[in-house]
Amino acid sequence: MTLARIKSIALVGLTGHLIDIEVDISDGLPGYTLLGLPDAALSESRERVRSALLNSGAPWPNKRVTVSLSPAWLPKSGSGFDLPIAVALLIAQGLIAQGDMSRTVLMGELALDGGVKPIRGVLPALLAASHLGIDGAVVPDANLAEARAVKEIEVVGIKTLTEVISFLETGEIPEQIYSVTPQSTYSQLDLSDVVGQGRARFALEIAAIGSHHLLFIGPPGTGKTMLAERIPTLLPPLSQANVLAVGAIHSIAGALDERGVLSTLPPFIAPHHTTTSTAMIGGGAHVIRPGACSLANEGVLFIDEAPECNSGVLDALRQPLESGSVTISRASGTISFPANFLLVLAANPCPCGKYSGRGRSCTCSAAQIRRYLQKLSGPLLDRIDIRTYVEAPTRTEMMQSDLGESSAVVRERVITARAMAAERFHGMSWTLNSRIPASQLRHKYRAGKDGMIFLHNELEKERLSARGFHKVLRLSWSIADRFGRTVPNYEDVEMAYHLREGAEFL
Repeated sequence: MTLARIKSIALVGLTGHLIDIEVDISDGLPGYTLLGLPDAALSESRERVRSALLNSGAPWPNKRVTVSLSPAWLPKSGSGFDLPIAVALLIAQGLIAQGDMSRTVLMGELALDGGVKPIRGVLPALLAASHLGIDGAVVPDANLAEARAVKEIEVVGIKTLTEVISFLETGEIPEQIYSVTPQSTYSQLDLSDVVGQGRARFALEIAAIGSHHLLFIGPPGTGKTMLAERIPTLLPPLSQANVLAVGAIHSIAGALDERGVLSTLPPFIAPHHTTTSTAMIGGGAHVIRPGACSLANEGVLFIDEAPECNSGVLDALRQPLESGSVTISRASGTISFPANFLLVLAANPCPCGKYSGRGRSCTCSAAQIRRYLQKLSGPLLDRIDIRTYVEAPTRTEMMQSDLGESSAVVRERVITARAMAAERFHGMSWTLNSRIPASQLRHKYRAGKDGMIFLHNELEKERLSARGFHKVLRLSWSIADRFGRTVPNYEDVEMAYHLREGAEFL
């Protein structure tokens, strides 16, 4: 009886678990048994591994083969265990020396010709491996760029099973050709492209300062989508920790190539209004994947034509808006994904979209207009910090040749205001105004006396809910930071109230 052991990583959500892959080859009728709660893709590994070995010039044992993936209670999924299983088979046959591989993990899917294909989730798997004491990894060459983002692990990229055999026998590392270009520059979109819209531009800036959720309402063609698409250009670059956290989520979803491994630009995710709750929140029948709100973590989630979304899709966002995470429960277990995003909704004022100004072009009845906006539920709207109307640009504004402020100018003010907030919250568990706990707002982070009296009067008149009271107070801190004030005054609180209530259109 011969026995071999290889290590790999299994992901459950973003959490990585160290897996021991043991292969036992013994006398008896030829057969192959795979243990350890494998899914369908992993159960099919036998034929992939067998063909890859034979086409790489290595033998397939004509004996009884038992492959165990432990811990046995943890569900295993995906084709990333093909490579470690193949290597363990070679070790068990005595073709490769076992050596000291206790601190090295292997991952990769095998092609039938012996090639090694890329897999999802390499970045979060290696981040988990580094915390588990692993300092070496063998990954597909196509995943080498994201793997090298984890500096604590020495990574070897391979293209074929033959290269793996040669590396393990001789220690000679194959030629490593990869490129990682830090995408720290902002996109070509710029706020100066937007004509007019002074109120909406101010709302964007305040939203960016405190990460406040935002609702645009206006007729088609007035610039709602243009404004929303430029919010990432107003946000500060992601920190190194957030770059890896965002990259890990996109790696699991298979969208890392589109974004870039080391991109410091906050993500901008804009699902179509026909998307499902599962696509928005995350889930899946067999393997649970992150949804749009998790892909937008540390960035912007934009939903155009929000009232046209299917019933329940927008309301499903209420929990992540409050907690900053998404928890998905299935029979196989419970998985949590981070979901700290800035939500931007855009809606027409009525079904035909022409209810603007005096509304002379609108063909909708008063009941149709009321029903249309009621598709945005009260509990969801109560979680929106800023609501603003986007008017059509005037003739004078369209004729102006002078561009408005650029994204770079506004971004510098946002960075300065966020620095003020970070200094104010030094030693706390939060750094953004939108995340100040309610208990702290009632004591340490109160507004000026006149501002608090104004808010309590509105609360007593039932024009504000308790949540709305706290939302306005948080918003007033962002306005105060925008103008360099240490404490929100009456004008800041009043402006925050009007930005939140959007009285001119609701």
